[in-house]
Amino acid sequence: MMDAWNRLKTGEKVLFGFFGVLGIVAVLNYVVLEWWRQTSHQQMFPIRTHYDFAGEGFQGSVLFRKNNCSSCHRAIGNGTSMGLDLDGIGSRRDLPYLVAFLRDPEATYRSKTVEHGAPPKDAAYVSQLPLEDQHAIAVFLSQLKADRGGASAQLPPPGQSSFIDAMLDTWVPDSWRVLFSDVRKRDNARDGATPGGAPGNTQGKGNEH
Repeated sequence: MMDAWNRLKTGEKVLFGFFGVLGIVAVLNYVVLEWWRQTSHQQMFPIRTHYDFAGEGFQGSVLFRKNNCSSCHRAIGNGTSMGLDLDGIGSRRDLPYLVAFLRDPEATYRSKTVEHGAPPKDAAYVSQLPLEDQHAIAVFLSQLKADRGGASAQLPPPGQSSFIDAMLDTWVPDSWRVLFSDVRKRDNARDGATPGGAPGNTQGKGNEH
């Protein structure tokens, strides 16, 4: 082993040494983070999703688990990530869409799906559930909300964001500034605040992003 090391050139030793130290630091960081996660009573990361089940929504949450939907999907922090993470889905899809999807997934999605749809797909049974059960599950999903600025939310954080402004200036084509409007400016104007945003992000008359 030492003979092989001695035969290496100085630059190769430096390179292997650098990656060796980097690997050790990564392992130590992982161990420390896991120890902190297991022993700390403090919340490590902010929770950007929430729910407030009432009536049919609670019934839908029971049916969601009873019908093994959590074997593929994650909701309220439980389940797996084999399929779409459903936490925050209620901020992206309204109740009519969710009801329609559960009843006829591929017609609503306007495309073939991996698991939902007609047999022999694994989740084909969902479209065969009683209509009242489908509606209750859809109500449950519609109550899974994401706070503004969360990864699953439709809208960015309110107010000014230097990071978002920098990304817009770097990546957004000039033609998009005419077609789309900055929802942060719209909200600021509606609230009576002075519109902010990156230079050149003019308020368009088209769709919003």
